[in-house]
Amino acid sequence: MSGTKDKAKGLANEAVGNVKQSVGKVTGNDKLRAEGKAQEVKGEAQQIKGDVKDAVKKP
Repeated sequence: MSGTKDKAKGLANEAVGNVKQSVGKVTGNDKLRAEGKAQEVKGEAQQIKGDVKDAVKKP
């Protein structure tokens, strides 16, 4: 997978994670908030992975 794909997936996971956290907060659902935070962190890691892949490709 290219760095760009990792970054895109990371952004998507971050966005979905933020929505889950917001919905969990509004509804008082701590489990949903925790799932959202975990997904957001996963997205951040995917973006870092994409940055590293791009850095390695550059001469």
